[in-house]
Amino acid sequence: MRNIKTFGELKKSGYKSKAIKDELRDNLIDKLKKKEQIFKGILGYEDTVIPDIERAILSRHNMNLLGLRGQAKTRIARQMTELLDEFIPVVAGSELNDDPLAPVSRYAKDLIAEKGDETPVGWMHRSERYAEKLATPDVSVADLIGDVDPIRAANLKLSYGDERVIHFGIIPRSNRCIFVINELPDLQARIQVALFNILQEGDIQIRGFKLRIPLDIEFIFTANPEDYTNRGSIVTPLKDRIGSQILTHYPKSIELSKQITQQEARLNDAQKGKIEVGELLKTLIEQIAFEARLSEYVDNKSGVSARLTISAYENMVSTAERRMLINGEENTFARISDLTGAVSAINGKIELVYEGEQEGAAMVAQSLIGKAMRNHFITIFPDPSKLKKKKQASPYQKVLDWFSENNEVDILIGDSAGTYKAVIDSIPALEELVNQYSPGLSKNDKFVMKEFILHALAEHSQIGKSTLERGIQFKDLFGSVFSSKDMGMGEEDLN
Repeated sequence: MRNIKTFGELKKSGYKSKAIKDELRDNLIDKLKKKEQIFKGILGYEDTVIPDIERAILSRHNMNLLGLRGQAKTRIARQMTELLDEFIPVVAGSELNDDPLAPVSRYAKDLIAEKGDETPVGWMHRSERYAEKLATPDVSVADLIGDVDPIRAANLKLSYGDERVIHFGIIPRSNRCIFVINELPDLQARIQVALFNILQEGDIQIRGFKLRIPLDIEFIFTANPEDYTNRGSIVTPLKDRIGSQILTHYPKSIELSKQITQQEARLNDAQKGKIEVGELLKTLIEQIAFEARLSEYVDNKSGVSARLTISAYENMVSTAERRMLINGEENTFARISDLTGAVSAINGKIELVYEGEQEGAAMVAQSLIGKAMRNHFITIFPDPSKLKKKKQASPYQKVLDWFSENNEVDILIGDSAGTYKAVIDSIPALEELVNQYSPGLSKNDKFVMKEFILHALAEHSQIGKSTLERGIQFKDLFGSVFSSKDMGMGEEDLN
């Protein structure tokens, strides 16, 4: 078909025009019958969002994807092009991607009238049939629809009453394409009004020109529900003209969230091959996002993007990589203390409420990491607070006793693997705890789990923890102030 170069050849081929909504519908039906995957890399929406989108396409609807930031709305919209025909014919040189069999622009109509069957035909690939505009308060009707171009009028010596002086905006130029407006509520109300005719009647009006250009466009809008109150709103008549409003959501489980992060994290082969990251750390990264969505310091209405976990994971790996390079090691493994490297990624991904601003972004990020460790710890090991309430013997007592004897350890981020392991091994009973409650770990994962126990016991107020300039120090919860040695009392005095 792509060998066809003229209008006459196209007619002889038997080609039939098809509206873009019918095109999407027919190709979706074909994929559903063949049980082919429609949206690749979109995880967690198989039973919720994707069926809603498929229903909207089958209904030939324009749609609004409504959800918080980082919920793959734009990615879904961009993948819609895969449901278009691979190539479609267009009148060569047309601004509006005119269908040779159903031209809509003055240029295409005049060209066909002049050249007839010899009118040149080009072929447009589906990847070119996508246009996107971010709605901002400064977007004008001229940007979207078009306006009179005085320079064109002067160059062509035409009056302003001639439709050939019109400079078309991005929407008419997206004829026969998928057109996306991101963050729709940010578009001023008077600009939204300009979309009424396009959505309902499929045509445009420019500066009072008496012309009707029946555009063929699949509109997809995206919006954050918080925007309805913070920055603007979608005017009711426009909402009424959008066929389907589809609600998106965040991953509903840690495991699903881990899959998304592993899929999206931008790590090269060298990083993947030389830096080992255990399942514990992958889980903790995701747990941070879950904690953020529940935190009293974070504006939950704004959302906590999946980009938080992706960036945090990348930063954690880079923290381990930097240590490996400085120490001249061939490979390494990520540690719990490497999560401090993720703080800068977390800072920029959460919007704080007033109380959070008072605490400071870095402190809130550290708090979220601590809560993630605290809550995940009790899914593996006994809950220290419950043991205390039930007056049961604590499996952590040997560790606590060691610290109460005025012992302390410094875990520095830049320590070599050998130094790190020696520091961890200096604490008795950690090996026993790991073997009892988390058996079957690799050698490196064992050390990470042992360090995790220290952090988690500190979060559960069992031992003390303080931040050093280059790492973390663990010691007795009450420190030397209350130690019997510093107070000059022997064991018999305490009794």
